[in-house]
Amino acid sequence: MQGFQSVFGIGSDMYYRHVSATICRAVNKTHTRTMVLFVVAVFVGAFISTRWIDATITSSKSTKPILTAKAVLHEPSHQNPTPPKKPSHHHQNGSRAPTQPKILKTHHKQTPQNPLLCPSENHTRTCPARGRPSPTVRSYDDVDPPSCPDYFRWIHEDLRPWKARGISKEMVERAKRTATFRVVVLDGRVYVERFKRAFQTRDVYTLWGILQLVRLYPGLVPDLELMFDCVDWPVVMSRDYGGRNASAPPPLFRYCGDEETLDIVFPDWSFWGWPEINLKPWESLLKDLKEGNERVKWMNRKPYAYWKGNPAVAPTRQDLLKCNVSERQDWNARLYAQDWISESQQGYKQSDLGSQCTHRYKIYIEGSAWSVSEKYILACNSLTLIVKPRYYDFFTRGLMPVHHYWPIREDDKCRSIKFSVNWGNSHKQKAQAIANTASNFIQEDLKMEYVYDYMFHLLNEYAELLTYKPTKPKKAVEICLESMVCPARGLEKKFMVESMVKAPKESSPCTLPPPFDPVTLRVWLRRKQNSIRQVEIWEKGAWESQNTKL
Repeated sequence: MQGFQSVFGIGSDMYYRHVSATICRAVNKTHTRTMVLFVVAVFVGAFISTRWIDATITSSKSTKPILTAKAVLHEPSHQNPTPPKKPSHHHQNGSRAPTQPKILKTHHKQTPQNPLLCPSENHTRTCPARGRPSPTVRSYDDVDPPSCPDYFRWIHEDLRPWKARGISKEMVERAKRTATFRVVVLDGRVYVERFKRAFQTRDVYTLWGILQLVRLYPGLVPDLELMFDCVDWPVVMSRDYGGRNASAPPPLFRYCGDEETLDIVFPDWSFWGWPEINLKPWESLLKDLKEGNERVKWMNRKPYAYWKGNPAVAPTRQDLLKCNVSERQDWNARLYAQDWISESQQGYKQSDLGSQCTHRYKIYIEGSAWSVSEKYILACNSLTLIVKPRYYDFFTRGLMPVHHYWPIREDDKCRSIKFSVNWGNSHKQKAQAIANTASNFIQEDLKMEYVYDYMFHLLNEYAELLTYKPTKPKKAVEICLESMVCPARGLEKKFMVESMVKAPKESSPCTLPPPFDPVTLRVWLRRKQNSIRQVEIWEKGAWESQNTKL
Protein backbone atom coordinates (compact mmCIF):
# COMPACT_ATOMS: atom_id res chain seq x y z
CA MET A 1 0.00 0.00 0.00
CA GLN A 2 3.03 2.29 0.31
CA GLY A 3 3.36 2.30 -3.47
CA PHE A 4 -0.29 3.34 -3.82
CA GLN A 5 0.26 6.19 -1.35
CA SER A 6 3.36 7.43 -3.12
CA VAL A 7 1.40 7.79 -6.35
CA PHE A 8 -1.11 10.19 -4.81
CA GLY A 9 1.60 11.98 -2.81
CA ILE A 10 1.15 14.49 0.01
CA GLY A 11 -2.44 15.32 1.02
CA SER A 12 -3.97 12.01 -0.02
CA ASP A 13 -3.55 10.13 3.31
CA MET A 14 -7.27 10.42 4.28
CA TYR A 15 -8.33 9.02 0.96
CA TYR A 16 -5.88 6.10 1.47
CA ARG A 17 -7.29 5.21 4.90
CA HIS A 18 -10.87 5.39 3.64
CA VAL A 19 -10.15 3.03 0.78
CA SER A 20 -8.28 0.58 3.08
CA ALA A 21 -11.18 0.35 5.53
CA THR A 22 -13.67 -0.23 2.80
CA ILE A 23 -11.59 -3.04 1.36
CA CYS A 24 -11.25 -4.78 4.75
CA ARG A 25 -15.04 -4.73 5.36
CA ALA A 26 -15.70 -6.08 1.92
CA VAL A 27 -13.30 -9.01 2.39
CA ASN A 28 -15.25 -10.24 5.33
CA LYS A 29 -18.57 -10.20 3.42
CA THR A 30 -17.76 -11.27 -0.13
CA HIS A 31 -15.57 -13.58 -2.05
CA THR A 32 -11.86 -12.95 -1.90
CA ARG A 33 -11.45 -13.14 -5.67
CA THR A 34 -13.96 -10.36 -6.26
CA MET A 35 -12.19 -8.13 -3.78
CA VAL A 36 -8.85 -8.70 -5.41
CA LEU A 37 -10.26 -7.59 -8.77
CA PHE A 38 -11.75 -4.49 -7.16
CA VAL A 39 -8.41 -3.54 -5.54
CA VAL A 40 -6.59 -3.95 -8.85
CA ALA A 41 -9.17 -1.72 -10.58
CA VAL A 42 -8.76 1.01 -7.94
CA PHE A 43 -4.96 0.87 -8.24
CA VAL A 44 -5.02 1.16 -12.05
CA GLY A 45 -7.64 3.92 -12.08
CA ALA A 46 -5.83 5.98 -9.45
CA PHE A 47 -2.49 5.65 -11.27
CA ILE A 48 -3.91 6.73 -14.64
CA SER A 49 -5.80 9.69 -13.12
CA THR A 50 -2.71 10.91 -11.31
CA ARG A 51 -0.52 10.79 -14.46
CA TRP A 52 -3.21 12.67 -16.46
CA ILE A 53 -3.43 15.44 -13.83
CA ASP A 54 0.36 15.77 -13.72
CA ALA A 55 0.66 15.89 -17.51
CA THR A 56 -2.02 18.58 -17.73
CA ILE A 57 -0.30 20.77 -15.17
CA THR A 58 3.07 20.34 -16.87
CA SER A 59 1.75 21.25 -20.33
CA SER A 60 -0.06 24.33 -19.02
CA LYS A 61 3.27 25.68 -17.80
CA SER A 62 4.94 25.32 -21.21
CA THR A 63 2.38 26.93 -23.58
CA LYS A 64 4.60 29.96 -24.26
CA PRO A 65 5.00 30.17 -28.08
CA ILE A 66 8.38 29.65 -29.64
CA LEU A 67 9.33 32.60 -31.90
CA THR A 68 10.97 31.47 -35.08
CA ALA A 69 13.30 33.67 -37.14
CA LYS A 70 10.47 34.28 -39.59
CA ALA A 71 8.14 35.45 -36.86
CA VAL A 72 10.71 37.88 -35.54
CA LEU A 73 11.02 39.50 -38.97
CA HIS A 74 7.32 40.30 -38.92
CA GLU A 75 7.35 41.65 -35.38
CA PRO A 76 7.28 45.49 -35.58
CA SER A 77 9.83 47.41 -33.63
CA HIS A 78 8.70 50.07 -31.14
CA GLN A 79 11.68 52.39 -31.15
CA ASN A 80 11.12 56.10 -30.75
CA PRO A 81 10.77 57.99 -34.04
CA THR A 82 13.86 59.90 -35.17
CA PRO A 83 14.04 62.70 -37.76
CA PRO A 84 15.99 62.13 -40.98
CA LYS A 85 19.47 63.56 -41.15
CA LYS A 86 19.10 66.26 -43.77
CA PRO A 87 20.61 69.72 -43.39
CA SER A 88 18.19 72.62 -43.33
CA HIS A 89 18.53 75.47 -45.83
CA HIS A 90 16.63 78.27 -44.13
CA HIS A 91 16.50 81.73 -45.64
CA GLN A 92 17.49 84.62 -43.46
CA ASN A 93 14.67 86.64 -44.94
CA GLY A 94 12.09 84.59 -43.13
CA SER A 95 11.39 81.58 -45.31
CA ARG A 96 9.64 78.76 -43.54
CA ALA A 97 11.65 75.87 -42.20
CA PRO A 98 11.20 72.71 -44.26
CA THR A 99 8.98 70.06 -42.79
CA GLN A 100 11.15 67.14 -41.73
CA PRO A 101 9.17 63.88 -41.59
CA LYS A 102 9.85 61.41 -38.83
CA ILE A 103 11.09 58.02 -39.93
CA LEU A 104 10.25 54.96 -37.87
CA LYS A 105 12.83 52.21 -37.73
CA THR A 106 10.83 49.07 -38.48
CA HIS A 107 11.60 45.87 -40.27
CA HIS A 108 8.24 44.51 -41.37
CA LYS A 109 7.52 43.96 -45.02
CA GLN A 110 5.81 46.87 -46.74
CA THR A 111 2.14 46.30 -47.58
CA PRO A 112 0.23 47.70 -50.55
CA GLN A 113 -1.51 51.03 -50.19
CA ASN A 114 -5.23 51.62 -50.56
CA PRO A 115 -6.39 49.47 -53.47
CA LEU A 116 -7.89 51.06 -56.55
CA LEU A 117 -11.68 50.97 -56.28
CA CYS A 118 -13.62 51.54 -59.49
CA PRO A 119 -17.18 50.23 -59.06
CA SER A 120 -19.11 50.06 -62.32
CA GLU A 121 -21.25 53.04 -61.40
CA ASN A 122 -18.34 55.24 -60.28
CA HIS A 123 -17.20 57.20 -63.32
CA THR A 124 -17.00 60.58 -61.62
CA ARG A 125 -13.89 62.69 -61.45
CA THR A 126 -14.04 63.16 -57.70
CA CYS A 127 -12.20 61.30 -54.97
CA PRO A 128 -14.20 58.93 -52.73
CA ALA A 129 -15.71 60.48 -49.61
CA ARG A 130 -14.52 57.60 -47.45
CA GLY A 131 -12.14 58.41 -44.67
CA ARG A 132 -8.51 57.73 -45.36
CA PRO A 133 -5.64 57.31 -42.94
CA SER A 134 -3.02 60.01 -42.80
CA PRO A 135 -0.01 59.39 -45.06
CA THR A 136 2.19 56.74 -43.51
CA VAL A 137 5.84 57.61 -43.14
CA ARG A 138 7.79 54.60 -44.25
CA SER A 139 10.68 53.13 -42.34
CA TYR A 140 14.13 52.63 -43.78
CA ASP A 141 17.10 50.54 -42.85
CA ASP A 142 20.22 52.04 -41.34
CA VAL A 143 22.11 51.32 -44.56
CA ASP A 144 23.19 54.53 -46.28
CA PRO A 145 21.39 55.01 -49.61
CA PRO A 146 23.48 55.18 -52.78
CA SER A 147 24.46 58.50 -54.28
CA CYS A 148 22.18 59.76 -57.03
CA PRO A 149 23.49 59.90 -60.61
CA ASP A 150 25.63 62.94 -61.32
CA TYR A 151 23.01 64.70 -63.45
CA PHE A 152 21.02 65.29 -60.24
CA ARG A 153 23.47 68.13 -59.60
CA TRP A 154 21.59 70.23 -62.14
CA ILE A 155 18.73 70.50 -59.64
CA HIS A 156 20.83 73.02 -57.74
CA GLU A 157 21.56 74.97 -60.92
CA ASP A 158 17.90 75.10 -61.95
CA LEU A 159 16.93 76.52 -58.52
CA ARG A 160 19.89 78.88 -58.20
CA PRO A 161 17.95 82.01 -59.33
CA TRP A 162 15.87 81.78 -56.10
CA LYS A 163 18.57 80.59 -53.72
CA ALA A 164 19.33 84.00 -52.23
CA ARG A 165 15.85 85.44 -51.67
CA GLY A 166 13.56 82.40 -51.69
CA ILE A 167 10.27 81.98 -53.54
CA SER A 168 7.33 84.14 -52.50
CA LYS A 169 3.64 83.71 -53.20
CA GLU A 170 3.79 86.68 -55.57
CA MET A 171 6.52 85.00 -57.65
CA VAL A 172 4.48 81.82 -57.97
CA GLU A 173 1.41 83.78 -59.07
CA ARG A 174 3.41 85.51 -61.81
CA ALA A 175 4.17 82.09 -63.28
CA LYS A 176 0.42 81.60 -63.84
CA ARG A 177 0.53 83.70 -67.02
CA THR A 178 1.51 80.74 -69.23
CA ALA A 179 0.91 77.81 -66.84
CA THR A 180 -1.32 74.89 -67.77
CA PHE A 181 -2.14 73.99 -64.17
CA ARG A 182 -1.26 74.64 -60.54
CA VAL A 183 -0.30 71.80 -58.18
CA VAL A 184 -0.59 72.03 -54.40
CA VAL A 185 0.54 69.24 -52.08
CA LEU A 186 -0.80 69.40 -48.52
CA ASP A 187 -0.31 66.64 -45.95
CA GLY A 188 0.31 64.11 -48.68
CA ARG A 189 -2.80 65.02 -50.69
CA VAL A 190 -2.54 66.46 -54.20
CA TYR A 191 -4.76 69.31 -55.42
CA VAL A 192 -4.92 70.71 -58.95
CA GLU A 193 -6.24 73.95 -60.43
CA ARG A 194 -6.40 73.84 -64.23
CA PHE A 195 -6.04 76.96 -66.37
CA LYS A 196 -6.06 75.62 -69.94
CA ARG A 197 -6.11 72.41 -71.93
CA ALA A 198 -2.83 70.69 -72.71
CA PHE A 199 -1.91 68.95 -75.94
CA GLN A 200 -3.23 65.38 -75.83
CA THR A 201 -2.72 63.85 -72.33
CA ARG A 202 0.48 65.61 -71.34
CA ASP A 203 -1.12 67.23 -68.30
CA VAL A 204 -2.93 64.04 -67.28
CA TYR A 205 0.19 61.89 -67.17
CA THR A 206 2.32 64.61 -65.59
CA LEU A 207 -0.19 64.84 -62.73
CA TRP A 208 -0.37 61.06 -62.60
CA GLY A 209 3.40 60.95 -62.14
CA ILE A 210 3.26 63.43 -59.23
CA LEU A 211 0.50 61.39 -57.62
CA GLN A 212 2.60 58.23 -57.91
CA LEU A 213 5.56 60.00 -56.29
CA VAL A 214 3.40 60.81 -53.27
CA ARG A 215 2.36 57.16 -53.10
CA LEU A 216 5.95 55.94 -53.46
CA TYR A 217 7.23 58.15 -50.63
CA PRO A 218 4.16 58.74 -48.42
CA GLY A 219 4.70 61.39 -45.77
CA LEU A 220 8.01 62.52 -47.28
CA VAL A 221 6.85 64.85 -50.07
CA PRO A 222 6.61 68.28 -48.42
CA ASP A 223 3.79 70.79 -48.67
CA LEU A 224 4.33 72.90 -51.78
CA GLU A 225 2.72 74.94 -54.54
CA LEU A 226 3.96 75.15 -58.13
CA MET A 227 2.93 76.21 -61.63
CA PHE A 228 3.44 73.85 -64.57
CA ASP A 229 3.49 74.67 -68.30
CA CYS A 230 2.98 71.66 -70.63
CA VAL A 231 3.98 73.54 -73.80
CA ASP A 232 7.34 72.56 -75.32
CA TRP A 233 9.14 75.89 -75.44
CA PRO A 234 10.68 77.49 -72.33
CA VAL A 235 9.49 81.08 -71.79
CA VAL A 236 11.18 82.53 -68.68
CA MET A 237 13.91 84.54 -70.41
CA SER A 238 16.99 85.09 -68.27
CA ARG A 239 17.70 88.44 -69.95
CA ASP A 240 14.52 89.83 -68.36
CA TYR A 241 15.80 89.20 -64.85
CA GLY A 242 19.42 90.32 -64.95
CA GLY A 243 20.98 93.19 -63.05
CA ARG A 244 21.17 94.19 -59.42
CA ASN A 245 17.66 95.70 -59.18
CA ALA A 246 15.87 93.19 -61.35
CA SER A 247 12.91 91.29 -59.94
CA ALA A 248 13.16 87.56 -59.30
CA PRO A 249 11.93 85.32 -62.13
CA PRO A 250 8.67 83.40 -61.76
CA PRO A 251 9.34 79.72 -60.92
CA LEU A 252 7.75 77.80 -63.78
CA PHE A 253 8.07 74.04 -64.29
CA ARG A 254 8.17 72.41 -67.74
CA TYR A 255 9.79 69.55 -69.65
CA CYS A 256 12.83 71.29 -71.15
CA GLY A 257 15.01 74.39 -71.02
CA ASP A 258 17.84 76.09 -72.90
CA GLU A 259 20.77 78.36 -72.19
CA GLU A 260 18.64 81.52 -72.52
CA THR A 261 15.85 80.59 -70.12
CA LEU A 262 15.25 79.85 -66.43
CA ASP A 263 12.39 77.36 -66.59
CA ILE A 264 12.66 74.53 -64.03
CA VAL A 265 13.07 71.21 -65.84
CA PHE A 266 10.87 68.27 -64.80
CA PRO A 267 10.54 64.67 -66.14
CA ASP A 268 8.12 64.52 -69.07
CA TRP A 269 4.73 62.80 -69.21
CA SER A 270 5.87 59.89 -71.39
CA PHE A 271 7.58 58.16 -68.46
CA TRP A 272 4.06 57.06 -67.46
CA GLY A 273 2.89 56.41 -71.02
CA TRP A 274 1.76 58.20 -74.16
CA PRO A 275 -1.51 56.57 -75.23
CA GLU A 276 -2.03 58.72 -78.34
CA ILE A 277 0.93 57.02 -80.04
CA ASN A 278 0.87 53.74 -78.10
CA LEU A 279 4.08 54.35 -76.13
CA LYS A 280 4.16 52.18 -73.02
CA PRO A 281 5.20 53.44 -69.58
CA TRP A 282 8.98 53.75 -69.31
CA GLU A 283 9.53 50.81 -66.97
CA SER A 284 7.92 48.38 -69.44
CA LEU A 285 9.40 50.02 -72.51
CA LEU A 286 12.89 49.90 -71.04
CA LYS A 287 12.60 46.11 -70.81
CA ASP A 288 11.42 45.93 -74.43
CA LEU A 289 14.40 47.99 -75.56
CA LYS A 290 16.81 45.79 -73.65
CA GLU A 291 15.34 42.68 -75.26
CA GLY A 292 15.52 44.38 -78.66
CA ASN A 293 19.21 45.08 -78.13
CA GLU A 294 19.82 41.38 -77.56
CA ARG A 295 18.10 40.30 -80.77
CA VAL A 296 20.63 41.94 -83.09
CA LYS A 297 24.20 42.46 -81.87
CA TRP A 298 25.96 45.68 -82.84
CA MET A 299 28.37 44.07 -85.30
CA ASN A 300 25.48 42.37 -87.10
CA ARG A 301 23.42 45.53 -87.48
CA LYS A 302 23.01 47.48 -90.69
CA PRO A 303 26.02 49.84 -91.07
CA TYR A 304 23.92 52.97 -91.62
CA ALA A 305 22.36 55.80 -89.64
CA TYR A 306 18.64 55.32 -88.96
CA TRP A 307 15.92 57.87 -88.17
CA LYS A 308 12.15 57.60 -88.09
CA GLY A 309 9.91 60.46 -87.01
CA ASN A 310 7.55 63.25 -87.94
CA PRO A 311 9.38 65.72 -90.23
CA ALA A 312 6.44 68.14 -90.36
CA VAL A 313 7.00 69.55 -86.87
CA ALA A 314 10.20 71.48 -87.62
CA PRO A 315 12.24 72.83 -90.59
CA THR A 316 15.40 71.19 -89.24
CA ARG A 317 13.77 67.76 -89.63
CA GLN A 318 12.67 68.55 -93.16
CA ASP A 319 16.25 69.54 -93.87
CA LEU A 320 17.40 66.18 -92.49
CA LEU A 321 15.38 64.32 -95.12
CA LYS A 322 17.72 65.75 -97.77
CA CYS A 323 20.35 63.38 -96.39
CA ASN A 324 18.36 60.29 -97.36
CA VAL A 325 19.80 57.82 -99.82
CA SER A 326 19.04 58.54 -103.45
CA GLU A 327 20.15 57.40 -106.88
CA ARG A 328 22.73 60.20 -107.00
CA GLN A 329 24.05 60.24 -103.41
CA ASP A 330 24.37 58.01 -100.38
CA TRP A 331 25.04 59.90 -97.14
CA ASN A 332 25.00 56.65 -95.13
CA ALA A 333 21.56 57.57 -93.78
CA ARG A 334 18.26 55.64 -93.90
CA LEU A 335 15.45 58.05 -93.02
CA TYR A 336 11.72 57.37 -92.73
CA ALA A 337 8.78 59.73 -92.21
CA GLN A 338 6.37 58.58 -89.51
CA ASP A 339 2.66 59.07 -90.29
CA TRP A 340 1.01 58.65 -86.89
CA ILE A 341 -2.53 58.81 -88.27
CA SER A 342 -1.87 55.92 -90.64
CA GLU A 343 0.08 54.09 -87.96
CA SER A 344 -2.79 54.29 -85.47
CA GLN A 345 -5.18 52.88 -88.10
CA GLN A 346 -2.84 49.93 -88.68
CA GLY A 347 -2.47 49.15 -84.98
CA TYR A 348 1.01 50.65 -84.47
CA LYS A 349 2.65 47.65 -86.13
CA GLN A 350 5.51 49.71 -87.60
CA SER A 351 6.31 51.85 -84.55
CA ASP A 352 7.45 49.27 -82.00
CA LEU A 353 10.58 50.85 -80.53
CA GLY A 354 12.02 47.53 -79.36
CA SER A 355 12.13 46.39 -83.00
CA GLN A 356 13.96 49.46 -84.27
CA CYS A 357 17.37 48.65 -82.79
CA THR A 358 18.64 47.14 -86.04
CA HIS A 359 21.16 49.77 -87.24
CA ARG A 360 24.61 50.55 -85.88
CA TYR A 361 23.76 54.25 -85.75
CA LYS A 362 20.61 56.14 -84.81
CA ILE A 363 19.95 59.86 -85.31
CA TYR A 364 18.40 62.15 -82.72
CA ILE A 365 17.13 65.51 -83.95
CA GLU A 366 14.89 67.97 -82.13
CA GLY A 367 11.37 68.73 -83.27
CA SER A 368 9.62 71.98 -82.47
CA ALA A 369 11.70 71.86 -79.28
CA TRP A 370 13.24 68.98 -77.34
CA SER A 371 11.85 65.50 -78.18
CA VAL A 372 10.93 62.64 -75.88
CA SER A 373 12.49 60.27 -78.44
CA GLU A 374 16.00 60.98 -77.17
CA LYS A 375 15.86 58.47 -74.32
CA TYR A 376 14.51 55.74 -76.61
CA ILE A 377 17.28 56.31 -79.15
CA LEU A 378 20.05 56.36 -76.54
CA ALA A 379 18.74 53.10 -75.05
CA CYS A 380 19.03 51.23 -78.36
CA ASN A 381 22.71 50.27 -78.01
CA SER A 382 23.39 51.96 -81.36
CA LEU A 383 25.85 54.82 -81.59
CA THR A 384 23.59 57.85 -81.19
CA LEU A 385 24.25 60.70 -83.62
CA ILE A 386 22.87 63.86 -81.98
CA VAL A 387 22.28 66.79 -84.31
CA LYS A 388 23.44 69.84 -82.35
CA PRO A 389 20.58 70.49 -79.91
CA ARG A 390 19.31 73.76 -78.52
CA TYR A 391 17.22 72.32 -75.69
CA TYR A 392 17.90 69.98 -72.78
CA ASP A 393 15.70 67.91 -70.50
CA PHE A 394 16.41 66.88 -66.92
CA PHE A 395 18.98 64.15 -67.65
CA THR A 396 20.68 65.05 -70.95
CA ARG A 397 22.95 67.63 -69.33
CA GLY A 398 24.78 64.63 -67.89
CA LEU A 399 25.76 63.35 -71.35
CA MET A 400 29.26 63.92 -72.74
CA PRO A 401 30.07 63.98 -76.49
CA VAL A 402 32.26 61.12 -77.76
CA HIS A 403 31.57 59.35 -74.49
CA HIS A 404 27.79 58.90 -74.67
CA TYR A 405 27.08 60.05 -78.23
CA TRP A 406 28.55 61.46 -81.44
CA PRO A 407 27.87 65.15 -82.22
CA ILE A 408 26.46 66.10 -85.65
CA ARG A 409 26.70 69.59 -87.15
CA GLU A 410 23.33 71.31 -87.51
CA ASP A 411 24.45 73.46 -90.47
CA ASP A 412 25.99 70.59 -92.49
CA LYS A 413 24.00 67.53 -91.48
CA CYS A 414 24.55 65.28 -94.51
CA ARG A 415 28.33 65.42 -94.65
CA SER A 416 28.52 65.22 -90.85
CA ILE A 417 26.38 62.07 -90.79
CA LYS A 418 28.38 60.45 -93.59
CA PHE A 419 31.65 61.13 -91.78
CA SER A 420 30.38 59.78 -88.46
CA VAL A 421 29.21 56.51 -90.06
CA ASN A 422 32.48 56.13 -91.95
CA TRP A 423 34.41 56.76 -88.74
CA GLY A 424 32.33 54.22 -86.79
CA ASN A 425 32.65 51.53 -89.46
CA SER A 426 36.42 52.10 -89.47
CA HIS A 427 36.64 52.11 -85.66
CA LYS A 428 34.06 49.49 -84.76
CA GLN A 429 35.22 48.76 -81.24
CA LYS A 430 35.35 52.44 -80.28
CA ALA A 431 31.96 53.11 -81.84
CA GLN A 432 30.44 50.13 -80.08
CA ALA A 433 31.95 51.23 -76.77
CA ILE A 434 30.25 54.65 -77.06
CA ALA A 435 26.96 52.95 -77.91
CA ASN A 436 27.26 50.62 -74.89
CA THR A 437 28.07 53.52 -72.56
CA ALA A 438 24.92 55.38 -73.59
CA SER A 439 22.72 52.30 -73.38
CA ASN A 440 24.06 51.43 -69.92
CA PHE A 441 23.50 55.02 -68.80
CA ILE A 442 19.83 54.82 -69.81
CA GLN A 443 19.28 51.35 -68.33
CA GLU A 444 20.98 52.12 -65.01
CA ASP A 445 20.92 55.88 -64.38
CA LEU A 446 17.54 56.57 -65.95
CA LYS A 447 15.55 53.66 -64.59
CA MET A 448 12.19 54.60 -63.13
CA GLU A 449 13.54 54.51 -59.60
CA TYR A 450 15.85 57.43 -60.39
CA VAL A 451 13.14 59.33 -62.28
CA TYR A 452 11.08 59.34 -59.08
CA ASP A 453 14.11 60.24 -56.97
CA TYR A 454 14.87 63.18 -59.26
CA MET A 455 11.30 64.41 -58.81
CA PHE A 456 11.55 63.84 -55.06
CA HIS A 457 14.74 65.86 -54.62
CA LEU A 458 13.68 68.62 -57.01
CA LEU A 459 10.37 69.14 -55.18
CA ASN A 460 12.00 68.96 -51.75
CA GLU A 461 14.66 71.52 -52.68
CA TYR A 462 12.00 73.71 -54.28
CA ALA A 463 9.72 73.49 -51.21
CA GLU A 464 12.55 74.61 -48.93
CA LEU A 465 12.76 77.84 -50.92
CA LEU A 466 9.10 78.76 -50.37
CA THR A 467 8.78 81.71 -47.98
CA TYR A 468 5.09 81.05 -47.23
CA LYS A 469 2.85 78.17 -46.21
CA PRO A 470 0.85 76.83 -49.18
CA THR A 471 -2.93 76.52 -48.89
CA LYS A 472 -5.59 74.93 -51.05
CA PRO A 473 -6.89 77.36 -53.72
CA LYS A 474 -10.67 77.75 -53.94
CA LYS A 475 -10.83 76.37 -57.48
CA ALA A 476 -8.46 73.47 -56.87
CA VAL A 477 -9.76 69.89 -56.69
CA GLU A 478 -8.13 66.86 -55.15
CA ILE A 479 -6.83 64.14 -57.44
CA CYS A 480 -6.45 60.51 -56.43
CA LEU A 481 -6.33 57.09 -58.07
CA GLU A 482 -10.09 56.87 -58.47
CA SER A 483 -10.56 60.37 -59.87
CA MET A 484 -7.96 59.73 -62.58
CA VAL A 485 -8.24 56.03 -63.42
CA CYS A 486 -11.98 55.34 -63.10
CA PRO A 487 -13.15 57.77 -65.83
CA ALA A 488 -10.28 56.80 -68.18
CA ARG A 489 -10.74 54.44 -71.13
CA GLY A 490 -8.63 52.32 -73.44
CA LEU A 491 -4.86 52.80 -73.46
CA GLU A 492 -5.13 55.82 -71.19
CA LYS A 493 -6.54 53.65 -68.43
CA LYS A 494 -4.29 50.69 -69.23
CA PHE A 495 -1.11 52.75 -68.95
CA MET A 496 -2.25 54.31 -65.68
CA VAL A 497 -2.90 50.93 -64.11
CA GLU A 498 0.40 49.60 -65.48
CA SER A 499 2.44 52.52 -64.11
CA MET A 500 0.61 52.77 -60.79
CA VAL A 501 2.78 52.54 -57.67
CA LYS A 502 1.51 49.45 -55.86
CA ALA A 503 3.26 49.97 -52.53
CA PRO A 504 5.64 52.42 -50.84
CA LYS A 505 9.31 51.98 -51.57
CA GLU A 506 11.18 49.89 -49.01
CA SER A 507 14.34 52.00 -49.14
CA SER A 508 15.08 55.70 -48.92
CA PRO A 509 15.73 57.93 -51.95
CA CYS A 510 19.27 58.16 -53.29
CA THR A 511 21.51 60.83 -51.77
CA LEU A 512 21.45 64.13 -53.65
CA PRO A 513 24.99 65.11 -54.69
CA PRO A 514 26.21 68.60 -53.80
CA PRO A 515 26.05 71.53 -56.23
CA PHE A 516 28.79 72.14 -58.77
CA ASP A 517 31.46 74.46 -57.51
CA PRO A 518 32.25 77.15 -60.12
CA VAL A 519 35.56 75.59 -61.16
CA THR A 520 34.11 72.09 -61.62
CA LEU A 521 31.22 73.43 -63.66
CA ARG A 522 33.53 75.42 -65.93
CA VAL A 523 35.74 72.36 -66.44
CA TRP A 524 32.71 70.23 -67.32
CA LEU A 525 31.38 72.74 -69.86
CA ARG A 526 34.83 73.26 -71.37
CA ARG A 527 35.36 69.52 -71.75
CA LYS A 528 32.03 69.26 -73.52
CA GLN A 529 32.86 72.05 -75.98
CA ASN A 530 36.34 70.66 -76.61
CA SER A 531 34.91 67.23 -77.44
CA ILE A 532 32.55 68.74 -80.00
CA ARG A 533 35.32 70.87 -81.46
CA GLN A 534 37.61 67.85 -81.77
CA VAL A 535 35.02 65.96 -83.82
CA GLU A 536 34.56 68.98 -86.09
CA ILE A 537 38.35 69.10 -86.64
CA TRP A 538 38.43 65.38 -87.53
CA GLU A 539 35.49 65.85 -89.87
CA LYS A 540 36.97 68.87 -91.59
CA GLY A 541 40.29 67.10 -92.05
CA ALA A 542 38.61 64.05 -93.57
CA TRP A 543 36.71 66.08 -96.17
CA GLU A 544 39.77 68.17 -97.03
CA SER A 545 41.78 64.99 -97.50
CA GLN A 546 39.12 63.53 -99.78
CA ASN A 547 38.91 66.72 -101.86
CA THR A 548 42.68 66.71 -102.27
CA LYS A 549 42.59 63.16 -103.63
CA LEU A 550 39.89 64.17 -106.11
